[in-house]
Amino acid sequence: MPKPDSLQGSLDLLVLKILSRRPRTHGYAIMLAIQDTSGEVLRAEEGSLYPALHRMEEVGWIRAEWITKDTGRRARAYELTTAGRKQLAAEESRWQAVTAAVNRVLRTA
Repeated sequence: MPKPDSLQGSLDLLVLKILSRRPRTHGYAIMLAIQDTSGEVLRAEEGSLYPALHRMEEVGWIRAEWITKDTGRRARAYELTTAGRKQLAAEESRWQAVTAAVNRVLRTA
């Protein structure tokens, strides 16, 4: 049985949405944003997030560059591409359709 905090196929949507609001964000900040914005309900674990970021970069939805943070440490900062914005719209539309269907099932006997 899946853990209650698992993202169940919504990780791409969440990452793309976070990056649409916060361009040039590094991976750890994306993890924190998902957790904080969801009221501590959702968690993106490193073992899921970083492979997803690499995959999204490979397909052209995001781009990454190395930055030096205020602490002097280097990190990869991610931002959406034009293809990523289109994918975000498609993912949001799909999510709305799925949640509407689940709600219909929950309302029927």
